[in-house]
Amino acid sequence: MSAEIITILALVVIFAIATILPINMGALAFVAAFVVGTLSVGLTTDDIIAGFPAGLVLTLIGVTYLFAIAQNNGTVDLLVRGAVKLVGGHVAAIPWIMFFVTAVLTAIGALSPAAVAIIAPIALTFAARHDISPLLMGMMVIHGAQGGGFSPISVYGVTVNTIVEGEGLPSSPLAVFLGALFFNIAIALVLFFVLGGRKLIGRKVVAQPLEHAEHAAHGTVVRGHGSAVGGDSGDDTAGHGPSSAPRPVRFEQILTLVGLVVVAVLALAFDLDIGFVAITVAVVLALFSAAQHKGAVSQISWSTVLLIAGVLTFVSVLQEAGTIDYVGDAVIGLGVPLVIALLLAYIGGVVSAFASSTAIIGVAILLAVPFLEAGAISAVGVVVALSVASTIVDVSPFSTNGALVLAAAQDVDKDRFYKQILGYATIVVAVGPLLAWLVFVVPGWL
Repeated sequence: MSAEIITILALVVIFAIATILPINMGALAFVAAFVVGTLSVGLTTDDIIAGFPAGLVLTLIGVTYLFAIAQNNGTVDLLVRGAVKLVGGHVAAIPWIMFFVTAVLTAIGALSPAAVAIIAPIALTFAARHDISPLLMGMMVIHGAQGGGFSPISVYGVTVNTIVEGEGLPSSPLAVFLGALFFNIAIALVLFFVLGGRKLIGRKVVAQPLEHAEHAAHGTVVRGHGSAVGGDSGDDTAGHGPSSAPRPVRFEQILTLVGLVVVAVLALAFDLDIGFVAITVAVVLALFSAAQHKGAVSQISWSTVLLIAGVLTFVSVLQEAGTIDYVGDAVIGLGVPLVIALLLAYIGGVVSAFASSTAIIGVAILLAVPFLEAGAISAVGVVVALSVASTIVDVSPFSTNGALVLAAAQDVDKDRFYKQILGYATIVVAVGPLLAWLVFVVPGWL
């Protein structure tokens, strides 16, 4: 059996095991890289280690460390409170506030499950108290997370752009970001009107009741794929009731906001390495309150770091074995780039509904490289379509985000709510990749 076939079978086994058993896909991928790389491809361990994505790992550590500090010192809660005040008590605006706050969190570096874990309890509590569809509110949170998730300094964005640039394909980080953002906004707009948003227009409530939900959600962080753990937020507002007055903004929170701006400016305007910049800002913030942030390092999403590092290391073995070119040649043999792009979009969407979106994005884009290099179709359009198709399906109750929303729902029949989420996820998996293909790929072909 050829090395190319063996590596493909290994990849299938990795995804199958990670889907069935609670084993980190990255750990499986490291094992596969070592075993398959040495026995079938003829690589040395030094060759395999050379494929380790050190720069991307540093970025993941830096941005999640910085976000952990922002969560611990109450800066994230500050952003949420400020956003809620902006709506002036208009109930119809609350789902959109939740959408955009979650989008901002992922855009500045929060992992999608972390952002959903923070905002979903707030959003679902508000939905229960003010007769808003929990499905509407929960899906708005998830689509917000996915909408902001492809900014040039986000985990998804850095992953996609690093792969694209490394393969020498035409890249447009802004197109990837805005494409995902507006696609998710369009879905959210449809959801808003289909799931009862119109009846909310004109209703007003005092925003104060949200405070209790905010404190209930306070201190929730996510470490890795599918694991939510409680932590000390460090915010001195914790424990106060709905009628407590808002606390004044602290110096440390202002400093954190400035730090987030600095990261964005240095990384985007001056093209400095986002990983080094983020971890530098995080350390500076930690110096101002070392005791409070001593646990922030443990909040770094180490399981996600392991996941991405392992999968991309195995992908380097695939490249060394010639598997990417092998699959690419087979796909190109279909002769119709549009069909190829649609097929890859559906592969990304279906698999991602049960497995890691981050891992699937990387694999799907790499499989597309050979036919994109032929220049018969817009590389940027295909990359955006694959990115969107592989992430919008995270509404599935089998994904971390969908499970977090299901867990956060209040005053609902959980079995019925589960079926509602599953029904919506089925529609997204069936239609989402097709829509992404029509919006981003077909125009580039025409």
